[in-house]
Amino acid sequence: MTMAERLVQRLTEKGMTCATAESCTGGGVGSAITGVAGSSAVFWGGVISYDNSVKRDVLGVPEDVLERRGAVSAECAAAMAAGARRLMKTDLAVSLTGIAGPGGGSAEKPVGLVWFGLATVVGVSTESRVFPGDRAAVRAAAVEHALTLLLSAT
Repeated sequence: MTMAERLVQRLTEKGMTCATAESCTGGGVGSAITGVAGSSAVFWGGVISYDNSVKRDVLGVPEDVLERRGAVSAECAAAMAAGARRLMKTDLAVSLTGIAGPGGGSAEKPVGLVWFGLATVVGVSTESRVFPGDRAAVRAAAVEHALTLLLSAT
């Protein structure tokens, strides 16, 4: 059973719903979830906020967060997750924002760095990971980790 299948099964059993806010994965988490039969009962939707204007104008990421901390930050990931949960009116929402590569990295924010946000009824938590490999590997690992975070919150 895949991680997405386990997630859909668990959400269904618990009567919970989820949503996504994705940047570097471009909808990969939502695609993984909707690839599972029955996911329409638990997945309300997602926002692909690739551009900062969408993070700000749709998800409600404060402009000062984008200016001071950047799109690839704990603060941005937290605001993205909270915004998706608010917009979709779900129990859970996960967000991802990172640098999939091959370019765009720096010493402070290397290629492979992804920040995750998880919004639940009790609040928002964040964490980061640096995934090895090329663009496809970073994106695939980020999708799996996001599914794991959602599953851990059920």
